[in-house]
Amino acid sequence: MTANKLRKNQDNLKPATIAWRFYVVLGLIAAIFIMLVSRAAYIQVIEPGMLQEQGNMRSIRTVPKGSHRGAILDRNGIELAVSVPVRTIFADPVEIIKKGGLEPRMDERWEALAQILNIDVKALKKRVTTNASRRFVKLAKHMSPATGNYVRNLKIPGIGARKEAKRFYPAGEISAHVIGFTNVDDKGIEGIERVYDGHLTGENGKVTFVQDAKGNRIEILEKTEVTKPNDIELSIDQRIQALAYRELKDAIKSFNATSGSVVVVDVKTGEILAMVNGPSFNPNNRKNTAIHRFRNRAITDVFEPGSTMKPLTVLAALEFGNAEFNTIINTSPGAMRLGGRRVSDPSNYGKLSLTEILKKSSNMGTTKLALDIPKDIFVGKFFEMGFSEDTGTGLVGESAGMLSGRSRWSKHELASLSYGYGLAISPLQLARFYAAIGNGGYKKTLSVLKDPKFTEGERVLDKANADAVLEMLEMVVAEGGGHRAKVEGYRVAGKTGTAIKTSAGGGYGNDYVGLFAGVAPVSDPKLAIVVVINEPGGDLYHGGEVAAPVFSRVMAGSLQYLNVAPDDASQISRWSTAFNQGERNGE
Repeated sequence: MTANKLRKNQDNLKPATIAWRFYVVLGLIAAIFIMLVSRAAYIQVIEPGMLQEQGNMRSIRTVPKGSHRGAILDRNGIELAVSVPVRTIFADPVEIIKKGGLEPRMDERWEALAQILNIDVKALKKRVTTNASRRFVKLAKHMSPATGNYVRNLKIPGIGARKEAKRFYPAGEISAHVIGFTNVDDKGIEGIERVYDGHLTGENGKVTFVQDAKGNRIEILEKTEVTKPNDIELSIDQRIQALAYRELKDAIKSFNATSGSVVVVDVKTGEILAMVNGPSFNPNNRKNTAIHRFRNRAITDVFEPGSTMKPLTVLAALEFGNAEFNTIINTSPGAMRLGGRRVSDPSNYGKLSLTEILKKSSNMGTTKLALDIPKDIFVGKFFEMGFSEDTGTGLVGESAGMLSGRSRWSKHELASLSYGYGLAISPLQLARFYAAIGNGGYKKTLSVLKDPKFTEGERVLDKANADAVLEMLEMVVAEGGGHRAKVEGYRVAGKTGTAIKTSAGGGYGNDYVGLFAGVAPVSDPKLAIVVVINEPGGDLYHGGEVAAPVFSRVMAGSLQYLNVAPDDASQISRWSTAFNQGERNGE
């Protein structure tokens, strides 16, 4: 018994293994192993590209290559809009903080940077610290390349200069309404810049490469070249554009007018050689410019054209056949009532020929012609001439005008239409009408681009009738109320217009629009020009007083720029006599 007890006591002294602890440890080891295997399997099988992508983010870089915007040129190659190189100064706050860019040893460099950017140094540093987690903070834009180089030479970690381009308009306010402008992202938002934005914009390129830890390029993986933008050549002749703008600006100032427009059109091709408005704006600095100044009034603003429409009434009568070239209209007693409303001339002109109706601008004469034409035919002629549609330029905001298509017209409404009331048109539409008279009766699609695809246009007038009215309009300038539109050495045809403007409350007010529209040279018409002076102040407000002189100067200069030979035989004879006399006298 004693031996057995002893043996039992010895067994009790042997260390015992606690089973549950063993199994816990074993389970933890197994779980960790399984987790490692699962993670390895996930990385290798399910999402193998993740680590590779992380590695690429540290070694692969893509650098964009920007494309400048195309240039806008006039018909002679003069630059009207160009992109000039500029620099955008930026900060990378993450890199600045990481590389100690804000340490005291950098204070002098920050002072220099703040001075060149014209920013307070404390405000400059604050922009970095308050955006500490960002990788790009714009500090200044549209800086010169020299400024960009200066900033780089400061060698402040995280401060750099990015190459960009800024739109510049050499012609300034002269061509502002035609060219338009771009926004801060270089996207066209007005004028030609907007209409042809896609054409002017190229495609950016890029270079993707592998770099080492020091930033050196090891291998180029992909390279996409920049697609160059396209330039645009306009029909605008900047010489004529500048002349027209100068004369219009002087007239607006001289007659204390609120605004005005001048349009110059090639009657044969439909190209717009000049289109100016006043007041204008500086597209290079639009800060604090009223929005209404951006409006291209020559295509957006409409007005009742007044007596400039009387040639169309004469043409309608000739086209319908109820009048001949030698027809005489009795305008006595100089006034009549239609539907209780009065139509009158300043005095009783008596019997007038078609030429005299235009020379004297007789409301009675055009009224009697209009009332003798079926109203559908008469009103239809206005639609046929394009006074309810745009001119085809494609410019944003162009108005189609206002002309009622109703079937019922009172006699007074037809009379009003005959002398230019009851419809509203733009200066460009009026120019197209006079171009049709000048080119023998074709309504052209007008173009603001050089060398448009030539089309004969739609014939809307018989050539004999168009030529006859052109000669009648020549007499208006030679002997009638349009004498201030004469151009020395050239035969000019045209018509004045003075329209009373409607008031906001309805009816007509006390403001006027003075107009002149014409064509020259009559022997072989080249140009049609329309001048509109809106709300002239003072005692002079008739078209023959405020618009005709502008027409004369613009037409004279334009014909000289285009080297159009004089066609006034009487003046040419006088010049020849004077020249020969001078030679005989040794002058």
